Amino acid sequence: MEFVCRWREESPFSKRVVRLADATVLDWFRRGWDCADPDEWIASELGGDVYGLESVFEEAQERRLPKPESVDELRSLLHEYLWVEGDEGFIRLDEHGLRVRTDDDEVDLAYYFLEDPAPDRVAYLLHDTWPLPGDATDAEADAVYSVRISWEHIGTGTNLDLTGAVVFPGVSLPDLAGHLDDLDGDDRRDVRLLRDLVRPGDDGIGPAMERYLWLAGYHPVPGTTRDTLPLASRLAVRPHIAQVARYIDNFFGFDQWFLFDTRWAAAHPDLARSLLRYAAHWDPYET
Repeated sequence: MEFVCRWREESPFSKRVVRLADATVLDWFRRGWDCADPDEWIASELGGDVYGLESVFEEAQERRLPKPESVDELRSLLHEYLWVEGDEGFIRLDEHGLRVRTDDDEVDLAYYFLEDPAPDRVAYLLHDTWPLPGDATDAEADAVYSVRISWEHIGTGTNLDLTGAVVFPGVSLPDLAGHLDDLDGDDRRDVRLLRDLVRPGDDGIGPAMERYLWLAGYHPVPGTTRDTLPLASRLAVRPHIAQVARYIDNFFGFDQWFLFDTRWAAAHPDLARSLLRYAAHWDPYET
């Protein structure tokens, strides 16, 4: 079973991935049900803090609750005693595992215990080595996808009220910079930002992505540049995928921006589909 925490992590992908020996969510919770120190046990098992997860173990000890004997019993206990900021739809336990959404008063976060890691849904979620692979097929590219994963609140929502990728049809990534001149009236946020970052004479999209690295703050605006580039920031540009992990500060960590075309997606279909899903749904199993 795999555990993932999608939060303000030190990883360039802003997530923590841990492989667990337990086969099921029920097995893991039963094993830790009577732990002496829930915070310490969770940190040792899951590689660090998981916001709010200790609450169900603390309640179990305070109320002397017996270990759950079934998934249905565990689900009832989680809905009753697991602390989350949100309604019962933010705790989802089923045949795929457990998915939880909450917030830490600054940003929304989600964590996952995955029993059924379907690659087309979770390949990106489970990928924890920077960067994503850069090879592509020889097929003709017919669209570019922009996936920007940030801490910004979108409209009236939060950073996990997601709007999905921006699609640039009829273009390949090597031609995207020049194509932006044809989108002068396009007001989508990624399009506006890309137009502001591209300069005349740029050779491809790489220089614009490097300029993005230099922007300051969790709400990046062209012109708000830093004096020095943090060493933690990451940039990887290949012909059919450009990827940035922009280090913000020691509170937010990173945000990410991926631009890839259908030639890259054809070479990595599970990564591409799951990345697009990651940009649209906090729960990879949401339909």
